Amino acid sequence: MKLVVIEGAGKVKTIEKYLGKDYKVFATRGHIRDLPKKTLAVNVRNNFEPKYEVLPEKADIVKELKKLSDRADTVYLATDPDREGEAISWHIAHVLGIKEAEPVRVVFNEISQKAVQNGLSHPRAIDENLVDAQQARRVLDRLVGYKLSPVLCKKIKNNLSAGRVQSVTLRLIVEREREIRGFKPEEYWPFFSVLKKDGIPFKAALFKENGKALKLKCRADVDRVLSALAGKDYTVASVKKSVAKSRPPAPFITSSMQQDALNKLGMNLNTSSKTAQALYEGVDIPGEGKVALITYIRTDSTRVSPDAQNAARAYIRGVYGDKYVPEKPNFYASKKSAQDAHEAIRPISVERTPEDLKRALSKQHYELYKLIYERFLASQMSEALYNSVAVEVAAGSCLFKVNGRTPLFAGFTAVYNAYVDEDNRDRDDDDKNVKLPELNEGDKPAFVEYKFEQKFTKPPARYTEAGLVKLMEEKGIGRPATYVPTVTLLGAREYTQKEGKYLSPTQLGEDITDMLVKFFPDVMDVGFTAQMEGRLDGIEEGGVEWQRVVGRYYDGLEDKIAAALGDSFSLKAPDEKSDVVCESCGRQMVVKQGKYGKFLACPGFPKCKNTKNLDENGNVVEREAAMSARPTEDSGAVCEKCGKPMVYKEGRYGRFLACSGYPQCKNIKNPQDEPGASFGNCPLCGKPIKRITTRKSVFYGCTGYPDCGFTAFNPVSAQKCAKCGGYMTEKPSGNTKELICGNKDCGHRERL
Repeated sequence: MKLVVIEGAGKVKTIEKYLGKDYKVFATRGHIRDLPKKTLAVNVRNNFEPKYEVLPEKADIVKELKKLSDRADTVYLATDPDREGEAISWHIAHVLGIKEAEPVRVVFNEISQKAVQNGLSHPRAIDENLVDAQQARRVLDRLVGYKLSPVLCKKIKNNLSAGRVQSVTLRLIVEREREIRGFKPEEYWPFFSVLKKDGIPFKAALFKENGKALKLKCRADVDRVLSALAGKDYTVASVKKSVAKSRPPAPFITSSMQQDALNKLGMNLNTSSKTAQALYEGVDIPGEGKVALITYIRTDSTRVSPDAQNAARAYIRGVYGDKYVPEKPNFYASKKSAQDAHEAIRPISVERTPEDLKRALSKQHYELYKLIYERFLASQMSEALYNSVAVEVAAGSCLFKVNGRTPLFAGFTAVYNAYVDEDNRDRDDDDKNVKLPELNEGDKPAFVEYKFEQKFTKPPARYTEAGLVKLMEEKGIGRPATYVPTVTLLGAREYTQKEGKYLSPTQLGEDITDMLVKFFPDVMDVGFTAQMEGRLDGIEEGGVEWQRVVGRYYDGLEDKIAAALGDSFSLKAPDEKSDVVCESCGRQMVVKQGKYGKFLACPGFPKCKNTKNLDENGNVVEREAAMSARPTEDSGAVCEKCGKPMVYKEGRYGRFLACSGYPQCKNIKNPQDEPGASFGNCPLCGKPIKRITTRKSVFYGCTGYPDCGFTAFNPVSAQKCAKCGGYMTEKPSGNTKELICGNKDCGHRERL
């Protein structure tokens, strides 16, 4: 048996179909090893040595992986073709004891039979430069997150976090919001004369007076122009005719795909990412099984393989004709900061047209595939041509202009039209696609009427999710694999909020930005963050030690943190003092907010750790009474010891059953012990979910194991995610439940 290890479970069936019975495909479902969550796990005194451990929730997956590896004749590591995928392969190799120089790494940019088999026929050693680049990013993000977050917790409120890319992205949102608030509208009056020739009316815009550019700023300016034009004839002063060309847009990269998916299809960031992931991993096609339809979706390169380019040109020639195929293939320059590790996002085969697949695909899958397909096809087509005319019309001392453009040759627009962002379009400009009458110098069109109105300049628009991703890409902060998690996390932590399709910062988000800019200006500098991305690229290209890059970034950070923690400046609300005196040290106790509500704590903490419980009315109660007062939910079960009802309670280790007769009866039970306890059905195979208790953790797994390796931290809900359509898990929270989307890129939560 040959073992092929991949990341996503959604690709297993697609790849197995191309390999045959001699191969076993196994999915790790992402990282199996990482820095532990509860400690820094980076030894800054020992050259930033990271301390990795197998993730607790992946213990069973690692166990199964080792069993399969022991039985396999050959192991191939086919994780995703990027830095993160390379690092995951490196961790897998470490766990399985595979030597560094062993040729086990295989990559493919698309999940097609040709690409998969070609990848397996050319295995290589794990690329240490790619691993080091990812390792540097991981260590940097850990240092920033774990070192700066305590500053926010001390200065603003508890349970806040900072992030190397996350916080800079938040700053961009905050600065745009403040730009909008500080914007001062300016009055202006667009002015047009409606003229007519040969029975065809057209609208000419006033743009000069006495040879100088003119902008009317008030009604008095309009009245002055009206006086100057009164009784004047209109004469065509100049006519310039030309053939204008419009070049097709480049094929999609991650940011441009998300932008078009939002603007044209109304898909938010999570929906477009999830839908694209499914198209990349494979969708069920009747009679064929799982079929992957597009290439890898996390890319910042516009490069297209020669095979794909030739196939597109042949298809265009056959369907549209020779004129639609450019003499030389179209090439597009990627940004200087692009990694260029993969191709642009394109269909695997242009022969699989959207219309052929329409019945086999869901509405979202069809719409996004059609968008990607048409954008790629258009990128390989000829330019669109237009008959363009620019006319100037004189009347007295005033000069008007009008532009007209009529299609001459459709070119790529026969397939794809670029989206015009209505928020940024200059609506006062004359329509360039208007059809004009035949105009020549010296012609005297007839005057019909004036058109003018009072307007005010508008502030810049807030960012949409996709617009923010585009800005991150333009500024060079983050990379395609980090865009969605970064934007999603800002919303999940309530640093930003959505108003319609637009993002705005919360007050908390603004406070965090101000605090970090005050104490850590370099970390919050957009240019500095972009330079760091360039240094990470340098590690990937080789010849740069990742520890040196991390060291340059970290140098001086500890001093800034110490200065911040020692500074008296704070945005934190002062503790509310109570009239209760601490019997241990004599200080006046203060009100704190905890998991189960408000409580009293001694301000002398940590030297004095005295606390007191409060009831709903703010009165001090005994600890046992407070425990009894915590939110409960009737379970319908009866205590076998005393006969009183059993109720659900929330404890340190999660939900449990407790006797309502507490403290006289202290009987407690695991919810799994209830007859007929249900934890939902597996979203992958549909089998029941069971609760699994280990020495270190409690989690939920599919009863179909080992054929299905699905696991989750909480029971699975029957309700689907309202944002991305994925499965939701149920997390008890007091006497209510919180639903959490299982898609790590989504982060949607809601309370029942």
